[in-house]
Amino acid sequence: MSPITPPPGTSEHYEQELSRSLNLRGNVLITLSAVTPASSVFIIIPTVIAAVGGASFLAFLMAAAVAACMALCYAELSSAFPIAGGEYSFAGRVLGKAAGFSLFLMNAFSLTMIIGVIALGTGEYLAAAFDGADSKWVGVAVILVCSGVAILNIRTNAWITGVFLALEMAAIVVVSILGFVNVSRPVSTLFDAQTIGDDGTLVGVGLGLIAGQTATALFAYNGYGAAIYFAEETQGARKVMGKVILVCLGVTVVAEMLPLAAVLLGAPDLTDLVSAGNPMEYFMTTRGSEAVNVAVSLAIAVAIINATVAIILQGGRTLYSAARDRAFPDAVGRRLAYVHPVLQTPPFATILIGVVAATLAAFVPIGSLITATGATLIVVYVFVATSALVGRRTGSTAGAQYRMPLFPLPPLAIIVALAYVTYQVWDVNPWQIVIALSALGLGFVYHQVYLRPRHADRWTMLAGAPEEDI
Repeated sequence: MSPITPPPGTSEHYEQELSRSLNLRGNVLITLSAVTPASSVFIIIPTVIAAVGGASFLAFLMAAAVAACMALCYAELSSAFPIAGGEYSFAGRVLGKAAGFSLFLMNAFSLTMIIGVIALGTGEYLAAAFDGADSKWVGVAVILVCSGVAILNIRTNAWITGVFLALEMAAIVVVSILGFVNVSRPVSTLFDAQTIGDDGTLVGVGLGLIAGQTATALFAYNGYGAAIYFAEETQGARKVMGKVILVCLGVTVVAEMLPLAAVLLGAPDLTDLVSAGNPMEYFMTTRGSEAVNVAVSLAIAVAIINATVAIILQGGRTLYSAARDRAFPDAVGRRLAYVHPVLQTPPFATILIGVVAATLAAFVPIGSLITATGATLIVVYVFVATSALVGRRTGSTAGAQYRMPLFPLPPLAIIVALAYVTYQVWDVNPWQIVIALSALGLGFVYHQVYLRPRHADRWTMLAGAPEEDI
């Protein structure tokens, strides 16, 4: 078993243990699989439609503007720090090690919950083809199988996720065509906020509720930043990471907003759509057929499985990176930082992420998992935006080969927008904020109690791979 990263003074860089075999296209395929646009269309978008009706398009449009600013920050920071740890690698090196570990722990919790959310959606869509499928236990099984796939070589995973991604994009195309060839109402519907009232008819809702749903829309877009977790496995990372992230966001926005608009404009009856227990299934069966619904449902199940693989890969990399940074006692850290010599992947870190996610899926309701993840994403984004601002001011991101345009407007816009979204989320469900801050606070306590007194050889956070290897 390979040793974990030595204390500062014995090495300036991490050893290149992971396989740097991904090109730009390979990273894009895995990242888009982590985003899983089809899963967002069929699992997350329906909850927004039920809340604000036609104005769900407006919520996703607002979220796209925030996401664009966010992607610019990710692009610059990932070019400066192309390290497998993800967002904590930015925060720890720019905002301080305590901030870095706090963000790591909260993000690790968030990733496992996200895996649970998307996997629990598998059973619902498999049930369209196989009567009696239990969504919970099918989801648990999916997570465990995907964990086994995720320990394979990264190029193998890029190929697998690429094939599955093509299937889910085909499902999105089918939905879009069915909607746009059956347009039943004006484009103004996309900006009309309505939900189902007590009497079963559509009633208007305010802008505040739309803003609150923006957090859910951000969650639906989330994943384009996953590219950074594979930076140590990407060729020419400093040069290409910015491009990978921006391409992934662009594809994601189009792949989610196009079918959303198609469904809102093409559904036979907007009241029936908003009030349906499963708006997407209602749309598919009324505008297509039961056979089309079954075929698309199977494609969505494939998309969910694909996303599960991609996000387990992501979670495994961040846990591996934290162990390599000596965040844990050696008895645990050595195993989590171990890289298989043939597969060149961290098997123990990857499997642990899968086991924790499967446990959550088995015993925590999907609604609670969604609630717990909503605000954690907001906190991650605030940390990334702040890191982009501070990094420029202190010069800690001076090594980035990608520099965002219009600085400092993108990170400032993110912070202002997310402050308003946070206010609305607190007004609707303060538990989302409480859970996120609690996870963050737990990480801070761990740092202060265990890591800070041992700062000489713990939480080392080296400079990354040698320049010639990046």
